[in-house]
Amino acid sequence: MKYGYARVSTEDQNPAMQLAALKKAGCKTVFKDEATGAHVNRPALARCLKKLETGDTLIVWKLDRLGRSLRDLIAMLDDFRSKGIRFKSLTEAIDTETPTGRAMWQMIGVLAELERSLIVERTRAGVKAAQKRGVKFGQKPKLTPERLAHVRKLINQGTTPTEAAKMVGVSRATVYRALQREAA
Repeated sequence: MKYGYARVSTEDQNPAMQLAALKKAGCKTVFKDEATGAHVNRPALARCLKKLETGDTLIVWKLDRLGRSLRDLIAMLDDFRSKGIRFKSLTEAIDTETPTGRAMWQMIGVLAELERSLIVERTRAGVKAAQKRGVKFGQKPKLTPERLAHVRKLINQGTTPTEAAKMVGVSRATVYRALQREAA
């Protein structure tokens, strides 16, 4: 069975062109959402995905109508492949039933992997640059230098670390870690 999926991003967009192309491609049932691609709640897509079975074909007018990102598309189409569901994008001429379509899909997968690697690389470079500028990452210390000095004073006056921790509103482990860091 051939199913179609159409999505328009804004109220002023008209899905007529997508719907006509999907009907012409032989779709018996077409699911339609009116939401941005970034919008997580796409009920028609959810119904469509539940309906798909082995041997079915999902047809979209354009790839960007289906996924919010390349990563989402890759995951969705890999899921289709594992379930024996065919996929076709009319605009990009991707058809997983043809050798050319499968090759095109594999190239998109390679590009997605490259994109993921570049994102990781840029993120690491950004973190290093921020650290060089003095940006601190992670949770802020629960014990400021002033509070730690107060805890140390309490302990020197005979209060146990557990009692001192309760007095300043932190855990005993926090007190011990701060004292250990200070000693190092």
